[in-house]
Amino acid sequence: MRPRVSAGILVYRIGPAGPEVLLVHPGGPFFARKDLGYWSIPKGEVDEDERDFEQTARREFEEEVGHPVPAGNLTPLGWIRQKSGKIVHAWAIEGDLDTATMHSNMIEMSWPPFTRKKQWPEVDRWVYFGPVEARRHIKDTQAPLLERLDEALAGRAGAHVDEADGE
Repeated sequence: MRPRVSAGILVYRIGPAGPEVLLVHPGGPFFARKDLGYWSIPKGEVDEDERDFEQTARREFEEEVGHPVPAGNLTPLGWIRQKSGKIVHAWAIEGDLDTATMHSNMIEMSWPPFTRKKQWPEVDRWVYFGPVEARRHIKDTQAPLLERLDEALAGRAGAHVDEADGE
């Protein structure tokens, strides 16, 4: 049996304390009172017939935040495996989107269980978190994506310094 696969995009901006990352909080009644350790990068499942995970990540990002992915080149962050066994492929890109204008697609589920189905936003909150708060809020299994972003940004800063020195 093939594991479930998702793809997502981690948007970051450079704030006074360093990179700030955009994380999303899952909507629906089950997550209403859950906070630390429940936030995620915007992501979604890859359909069985999809082969371009980057396109999936772009589509899912737009569904969950109501904005297209910011313009620019995506930085691959590799993949992680969540506790459920789901594999998440991720990319990063710099962008400063207005969280006040974000909106999510709707999902349908029964709540309480085995009752009439209701509609809920798939994502109910969008926040740019600084480094410390991001690590407190993101799912444990997605924390390596933050570390990989830090490494990518450190590598880019080093490359920029080398270019400035003419090396």
